[in-house]
Amino acid sequence: MGGPTRLPAGRARIAHACGGARLMRFRRVPLNDVDWAELDRFADRTHAQRLPWLNYLTAIGAGQPLVALLEDEGKTIGCFTAMRGKRLGLPVLGSPIPGWNTGYMGLNLAPEAPRADALHALSRFAFRDQGCAYLELSDPMADFDSAAAAGYSTVKISGFASDLTLSEDALFARMASATRRCIRKAEREGVTVEEAAPEGFAAEFHAQLVEVFARQGLMPTYSRERVEKLIEHVHPSGSLLLLRARAPGGESIATGIFAGFGRYSTFWGNGSVTDMLHLRPNQALHWHAMRYWKARGVHLHDWGGTGDYKKNYGPDEYRYIRQYRSALPWLDQVRGPALKSYKKLRAWRSRRLAEQQAAAE
Repeated sequence: MGGPTRLPAGRARIAHACGGARLMRFRRVPLNDVDWAELDRFADRTHAQRLPWLNYLTAIGAGQPLVALLEDEGKTIGCFTAMRGKRLGLPVLGSPIPGWNTGYMGLNLAPEAPRADALHALSRFAFRDQGCAYLELSDPMADFDSAAAAGYSTVKISGFASDLTLSEDALFARMASATRRCIRKAEREGVTVEEAAPEGFAAEFHAQLVEVFARQGLMPTYSRERVEKLIEHVHPSGSLLLLRARAPGGESIATGIFAGFGRYSTFWGNGSVTDMLHLRPNQALHWHAMRYWKARGVHLHDWGGTGDYKKNYGPDEYRYIRQYRSALPWLDQVRGPALKSYKKLRAWRSRRLAEQQAAAE
């Protein structure tokens, strides 16, 4: 692995102080030397910090994986996992960055590691050691006070999550009555949910995803090839659940992709056949996924952002934060407008693809 691309000398100054109360330090570890099993022992570890997911991100062009250990007086007390790439021609560390279809990455910390000091150390590592211009991260344990104390800007992100430590009966009772009826109806109608093999699943899923977006006059924001790469790299690790719902006649009428590891799982995507929605396959899929991850010790099932229909499954609403910091003051100022422009462009592309598809038919 080559050395870091550094900012030109005239631009390499740090815009904010990078000091901290404790002189903890991040040390980059070559991927071949990473003890992945040891890192998986961190209680806050997620599927997106593991090597299979990093390989997926590499395959979709997000950058190159980077793993750094947080050391304090010779003891490892944390870890940072990210992708090193370029934005606007400048070197950046993303953990993650919007557009990767990836949830939590960021830091893993031992209980005794002060988060604000770890964030200070991360700034030094990103800007001084790695010569990057921009750093962005999000992890389940991030908090506003630590981020502010370390000089990071933050963005609040709303979402929903289900507490899988509850009993199945309690989880089911928290759902909207209409959703419970849908799940029961799917069972009565003979809908079955199965854990699917990876072969051919991406094409099946994406075709059904196209139907979901078409119901809104849109096209999917990611390609079938991205789904293929996700399955290729992550499914063999056991961190990816592929589900298929079948009608009584055996035909596939809905598919879903869910990722998980350790205490956390997440809903990645769902496709369905429009003409078969009256059988309620989507509700059956989600209920199966919740029970699947609960049985494997997951504590928190993230619903992957907002959406009114997600409230029907009885999750808790929460807010997590994206933390970002730059070595160049103007980068912080352009992040918000740039992200809004990206979202508008993505929505426009989706609508344009739908129009082109309709014209072709």
